[in-house]
Amino acid sequence: MSHNQCVQCKGRGFCGRPACPILEKFRSIESYATASKGVTSIFGASPPAIFIGRHDYPSVMSGPMVPPDMSRNESSMLEDPKQLLGMNIDQIIAARSMLVRAGARMKVKDAADPKDPLLLKSQELALSMTPVDTEVWFNKPLSNKLKFDSVLTPMGPSGDLKDMDIAENPDVPKKVDYLVYDDDALAKDVVSELNSSNISQEHITRLLSIGLLGKERKLVPTRWSITAVDDMLGKEMLRKVRDNTLISNIMLFSGGAFGNHFEILLIPRAFSYELIEIWMPRAVWSGGSTWIGADGEGTEGKKGYSILTGGYYAARLGVLEYLNSIRRQATVFMIREIRPDYWAPLGVWVIREAVRNALQKPPQKFESIDTALSEMSSRIHTPAGSWRQKASLIDELKYQKTLDFFL
Repeated sequence: MSHNQCVQCKGRGFCGRPACPILEKFRSIESYATASKGVTSIFGASPPAIFIGRHDYPSVMSGPMVPPDMSRNESSMLEDPKQLLGMNIDQIIAARSMLVRAGARMKVKDAADPKDPLLLKSQELALSMTPVDTEVWFNKPLSNKLKFDSVLTPMGPSGDLKDMDIAENPDVPKKVDYLVYDDDALAKDVVSELNSSNISQEHITRLLSIGLLGKERKLVPTRWSITAVDDMLGKEMLRKVRDNTLISNIMLFSGGAFGNHFEILLIPRAFSYELIEIWMPRAVWSGGSTWIGADGEGTEGKKGYSILTGGYYAARLGVLEYLNSIRRQATVFMIREIRPDYWAPLGVWVIREAVRNALQKPPQKFESIDTALSEMSSRIHTPAGSWRQKASLIDELKYQKTLDFFL
């Protein structure tokens, strides 16, 4: 399998190999995983966190994630992107490797009428907004493999869940307590209302994944629920943004995190969006070659699933949050250059937070698209000739006249 195909696959098994050779090299990192041999039970403060797998869907492995021997403050950090941003990649992997996945086989439709005590306890855990003391027992000793993924944050070893006990009452926000019992509301409406009530996105994703939101409730694999929440929140914000007036100037924002560099160009036009991804040589998936991909949407919205996978929706959400906050509308052209500094996959939260960080900085303002593109190019390490041909939105903006031109 070529490195270009590896960028598109990102460890999902397109090559047919039993294990991804790129991901396998990270699993030797010294961590709790290497010291967990023989462990059959653990006690700790779950952040809280749950994990729903996707293999063998619609029968999936589901259950809590619990870090042993960790304080409540340390535990809460494991699911908090703001705190993870203050760490380096090694520290994030070391910390997240303490998060043990305890899973039992469950049918996704069981969430509609849960009777399995393991599912009921997992749902109870997911309701909490603060760490919950949890004890889990396993049918056999833990595996010693870490889990890495393009969408998920790294996780520690896994075990076949035999039983679990929640040792304290979960701290459940009133809005969460109210909405999880509203089985007449659509999931997208509940997700939007929870977000408007300052419930964290990680909490919302957890509730959706464990089957506590919407009319037709079911377990949703964690990686799917992360992207689903990004998409639902993005679409709801886009509905509002389309009613806003246009920004006044061409604005350029720049920034990033963990070797993910973003250039974000906002242009005074009706909302449309294009993302260019550039995977430089020696970045996590790219090997020794450069891979460039592009995807976008016009005024009619996104059709189908993005070829850039979950990162497309995470980046779009970040910029829609910004436009919604300033009550303006714009066309968005974005470049994400993934550099060698990004040597291990940390999940799409990195993209979401990197975009948010970039948009918090004062923008540069320009009179023309060409001068803004020239400035963007000066900060992108990859020559403009390599990615410019992928930027279909730029050609449209430069050569398609708007009504304002004739007035």
